Amino acid sequence: MTAQMKYYDLYDDKYIPGRWHVRMPRNDEDGREELFDVWRFNEGRVLNIEKPIRLSVKPTGTPIEFSHALGIPIVHRRVVALFECLGLQKEVQFIPVEVEGQTEPWFILNALQVIRCIDDARSEEVLYWGPEDGQPDRVGEYQNVQGLKVDPTKIGEAHIFRPWGWKVVLIVSEHVKRAQEKEGITGIKFLEV
Repeated sequence: MTAQMKYYDLYDDKYIPGRWHVRMPRNDEDGREELFDVWRFNEGRVLNIEKPIRLSVKPTGTPIEFSHALGIPIVHRRVVALFECLGLQKEVQFIPVEVEGQTEPWFILNALQVIRCIDDARSEEVLYWGPEDGQPDRVGEYQNVQGLKVDPTKIGEAHIFRPWGWKVVLIVSEHVKRAQEKEGITGIKFLEV
């Protein structure tokens, strides 16, 4: 029997001294900046972005190769190259962005899969929307998940995805985790799920 693949919540290490903090994506609408609809990056589908996305940095500091802007992964071109080497082009979309004060290429990492894989029994706590919550279109969906655990038997061959019902989390396989660590990608943290 082979060991099951492990999976990890991939997130931004907020505690790196002197690091930058990338702010919410904006686009330029008729010469004025407007907030960008960031929730579309959690839907698990290819996006057609027509207008440039601009990101400000505050406070400024040392750029890190993986960071979040309102939960949206912002990555350096080295991350893009690594994912291409791993053959994961069908699992992610890299959307070019302009980062304030940067001349090198940066990208939004858009995971293209949403997988129904949360292990309710092993997770610390799961709460669902009920009829009493006043949002009938959300009844039965996750309202909150603490101590997230996934069921590896429901994931298949995926290496990067968001879990159905709790798409605020970005999950990677142990394979991707090890590759990022070996490559020395800065700014990443992993929590086994």
